[in-house]
Amino acid sequence: MAVKIALCQMMVDEYKEKSLFTAESMIREAATQGARIVVLPEMFCCPYKNVCFPIYAEPGDGPVEQRLAALAKELGIYLFGGTIPESDGGKLYNTCFVYGPDGSLLGRNRKVHLFDVNIEGGVRFMESEVLTPGNEMTIVETEFGKIGVAVCFDLRFAEWFRLMALEGVQMVVVPAAFNTVTGPAHWELTLRARALDNQIFMAACAPARDMSKDSYHSYGHSIVTGPWGDVLAQGDEKQGILYHEIDFDEVEKIRRQLPILSARRTDLYTISLNSKQAE
Repeated sequence: MAVKIALCQMMVDEYKEKSLFTAESMIREAATQGARIVVLPEMFCCPYKNVCFPIYAEPGDGPVEQRLAALAKELGIYLFGGTIPESDGGKLYNTCFVYGPDGSLLGRNRKVHLFDVNIEGGVRFMESEVLTPGNEMTIVETEFGKIGVAVCFDLRFAEWFRLMALEGVQMVVVPAAFNTVTGPAHWELTLRARALDNQIFMAACAPARDMSKDSYHSYGHSIVTGPWGDVLAQGDEKQGILYHEIDFDEVEKIRRQLPILSARRTDLYTISLNSKQAE
């Protein structure tokens, strides 16, 4: 079954309302162009700074998520709402909320692997100084098939995506914000690898790049990769909407041609989720 997907690579402003206006405008445009699955980037209405996360944080049923749920219902789309800093029980999470065409909440994905890096001559960012990691895998059921959700640095951990593939996902949506150091080196490579290893589609949506900011600079280049490991669509660093028609039937077709998952030697090795997961 085929479906048009739209990745809204938007500019994030320090004023939340301005970012929300941009997001809503792009979501409406995507729906007008026939997209049934629309994706926003990581921290789409909050500057990507630790100091900003507590200031911009909202509970899961806060004003931002209420607006996204209403948009999904009004437009009849599946909306992967990027991520926001979510406040819950005195903790902050980097969270993606997913809404169905009726506006219902289909899933909530809290970033599992926090971005704690210190690259010599490059970026130092320690999300764990402010954020708490999530402990659950998120897979949502759609009329097109199962879709997994991951966030940015989660991409680095191949096991997480293999587990989702074994759970039956045909595509993983990834709100992300690779930077201008890691992006040129690893962005496309990693998205192609996760797609190829698991013979699934990957759809990663990043913020547009704003070099006027004096802190974190997004690489941009929102991308869709396919189960053959190829790049199906990719943007540049500027604001814009990336569209692609996803044919989910391609997953089983390619798996029949190249039986990677079915040829695993599970008598020699295996991978599984821990039995206990808790937030």
